[in-house]
Amino acid sequence: MDNPLSVLPTGLDAARLKDKAASGERDKVSQEAFLELMVTQLKNQDPMKPMQNGEFLGQIAQFGTVSGITELQKSFGSLATALQSSQALQASTMVGRKVLIEHDKMLVNGMEPTKFAIDLPADASRVRVTVQNANGALVRRLDFGATNAGLNDLAWDGLDALGNQAAVGAYTLKAEALIDGKAQAVTTLVRAPVESVTLPRNGEAPVLNLSDYGAFKIDSIKRVL
Repeated sequence: MDNPLSVLPTGLDAARLKDKAASGERDKVSQEAFLELMVTQLKNQDPMKPMQNGEFLGQIAQFGTVSGITELQKSFGSLATALQSSQALQASTMVGRKVLIEHDKMLVNGMEPTKFAIDLPADASRVRVTVQNANGALVRRLDFGATNAGLNDLAWDGLDALGNQAAVGAYTLKAEALIDGKAQAVTTLVRAPVESVTLPRNGEAPVLNLSDYGAFKIDSIKRVL
């Protein structure tokens, strides 16, 4: 059976509807054209063969679906805008503060405690962290003993293996945990100050510009300090 919407009823100006479709409607009918077409069908239907209730309700359902999708798209657009604005506001409050990021480079300035963190997938019976200088030479080996799963804050006193103060500069962290009797590498995290925020125009998450570490998306930040 032909779809009632695909058959032009008697008396309908077919050329006008075709022109409307060709001028921008393409393969979908706008809500106004949909209503006009349906009303015209009702006016021009054969009195001896009126449109069946099922056909009429089916067209109403089609119209409701088109209208509902349009409203849903608008709602999603508004939601996306609201979320982006919320993220931008959240990111702006981080300027001047420190954040925790996944990285193996730690900066020592000689003026404050050198703090970092590790992320354990499970409880460990022992955690060991080695500190290396820019040339890859061992500076200090730190043993932390049993440590619980999750994000753990740790610190290095800034002294080398001989008890001397380490020079100002960048050091590499390598962490290893003994989990279920097996040694495995674990992720290290360092603290970095937020200098500024960049807001992409393509709807992506805001980007935090961190001193000495470069740009990081806001959703990669593990903790705000």
